[in-house]
Amino acid sequence: MEKSNCKDMWVHIETDGGQVHSVGLELCCEVRKLCDISGDRLFAVVAGEVPESEVNKVKDCGVDGLILVSGTGYERYNTEAYTNLYTELCRKYQPSAVFVGGTTNGRDFAPRFAARLETGCTSDATEVIYNPDSGDIEFVEPAAGGKIMAVITIPELRPQVGTIRPGTFKLAPAGRRSQIDVITENISYPESKIRSKLLNFAADEVDPELDISNCETIVCVGSALKEESLPKYRKLAKLLGGKLACTRPVVDRELLPYKLQVGQSGVMIKPRLYIGFGISGAVNHVTGIDAVTFVAVNTDPSAPIFNYCDYGIVADMDKVCDAMLAALEK
Repeated sequence: MEKSNCKDMWVHIETDGGQVHSVGLELCCEVRKLCDISGDRLFAVVAGEVPESEVNKVKDCGVDGLILVSGTGYERYNTEAYTNLYTELCRKYQPSAVFVGGTTNGRDFAPRFAARLETGCTSDATEVIYNPDSGDIEFVEPAAGGKIMAVITIPELRPQVGTIRPGTFKLAPAGRRSQIDVITENISYPESKIRSKLLNFAADEVDPELDISNCETIVCVGSALKEESLPKYRKLAKLLGGKLACTRPVVDRELLPYKLQVGQSGVMIKPRLYIGFGISGAVNHVTGIDAVTFVAVNTDPSAPIFNYCDYGIVADMDKVCDAMLAALEK
């Protein structure tokens, strides 16, 4: 679609069983800031049957309007139904940008409808910036194995589509606007055209110990970890009332599960206290951390992680861990 004909920014509101996923609310809060600069209006797109109480959560995030879509195909997520939905809506209303949560579902359909519209899609951005000179959204994300931060734009094509992982932005509602426009659409996708069908659904059993997304204290171990030392870091995390986490090399060595991996390719965290042991500080890891207090322990005084931390300790990680355990067990 022509750039000059497109206006307004949209946020996809992902739902599950009628409940709004937090990433949609986080994106509304952040995109509200972009719209305040660009002059665009912010619309949230909600498909399927969603309780009014959940819709109110969206309204409280500063949206100028809602696009409420009814029809068949939205009871459970379906690739083809959602791809068709956004293809039709974008062709009709021509938004300038569409922001989608980087969940399993969002990553699935966002590039699909972008391809149908012959526009670009950026994945897993850690920052979004509006450029008033060009009128483009600048999507910032780690590249080259997390060694650099790349700025990606879609200068000529519209809409600009991007996915952002849950937890990237803070949920800080801007408050309800005095007037919220509501657009209703009925878009159904014929069942005869659906090639993939849900035969059975079983809820995933979540181990509380493996859920670090909302933990207030994180003890994180990196590539310098010795396998025999792992129990002491588990103990430290427990004594601090927190949870153990790790970097990708630790997962690759199969010492800890993927669900405990912190970073752009793992879990985005916002703890009050983060203590990183034996971690170099790759961009891909540190961009996944938004801590009130950031402590780093590394034997290398030139390790990049010291550029991000509040407190740095140049010492052997095991010795520092032992000292902390001794102090806590007094």
